[in-house]
Amino acid sequence: MGKILVTGACGQIGSELVEALRKRYGRDSVLATGHVTKPSKNLRNSGPFQYLNVLDREQMAKIIVDNDVETLYHMASILSAVGERNPQLCYEVNMGGLYNVLEVARIYKLERVMTASSIAVFGRSTPRYNTPDDAPMFPTTMYGITKVCGELMTEYYYRKFGVDARSIRLPGVISSETMPGGGTTDYAVEMFYAAVKGKHYTCFVRDDTVLPMMYMPDAIKALIELAEADSSKLKHRVYNVTSMSFSAAELEKSIKEIIPEFTCDYKPDYRQEIADSWPRSLDDSAARADWNWKPRYDLTAMTRDMIRKLRVKLRQNL
Repeated sequence: MGKILVTGACGQIGSELVEALRKRYGRDSVLATGHVTKPSKNLRNSGPFQYLNVLDREQMAKIIVDNDVETLYHMASILSAVGERNPQLCYEVNMGGLYNVLEVARIYKLERVMTASSIAVFGRSTPRYNTPDDAPMFPTTMYGITKVCGELMTEYYYRKFGVDARSIRLPGVISSETMPGGGTTDYAVEMFYAAVKGKHYTCFVRDDTVLPMMYMPDAIKALIELAEADSSKLKHRVYNVTSMSFSAAELEKSIKEIIPEFTCDYKPDYRQEIADSWPRSLDDSAARADWNWKPRYDLTAMTRDMIRKLRVKLRQNL
């Protein structure tokens, strides 16, 4: 696949994606870049890192040329809850960053561009269950609006300029490695942390709130597998991917099967309205058919692995 550059490498998805790509292709084959968040010691020590503002196209182009980059994973983004607090910044980063990525890919003829979209593209008029890839998209958040525009730009640059840009439409992503980054589905990660720390948790969505979710190892798996897929077999540029759907109460119950003393109550805030506008489950049959997508984790397997990893992580941080 040649030299790989990852934007947003200090973020929730980017940090774990970089690690997985370096294990697969070699430490020096993957250049991690970030702008706002200080890179972790592990990220700096595991391979090359450079600061990059995705809104600076000249800087991006220079890094790509100087490092012979051929594939770009664009993970830099302002997430849904943060985006509602600062919609102007959300628009600037999400739209401006992706436009620069696609322009640089066009000008310097990159082999491939990978991006991450979101279920935030959907709205209240979208079918709530088994939402297909081509469902109507009328989002109610600035984050969702930028993701719809991003999907359309991805398609446009492929058709108009031949840029091999591909994207997965992610559900809520749950990680044991990085703290939540301002998304509406962050309650799931926060609930795990509270349980392992022996603390009570107050959830910011209702107990009956059902959303599609995915464990981070599966999200990374989907990104890499789509990037490696034979382009001639791809019927779409953007694919739904998912692995499970559950309510907040079902997650609490799953955690209590391992940590029975865990307690939780529910006090919905402004993020409830965002969650209510999203689908409850996704149809990812196109991804399964076109590039053999298949998740590894369900709710039970994810809960066991999350708690095991968080216990080790929190002990190490004492």
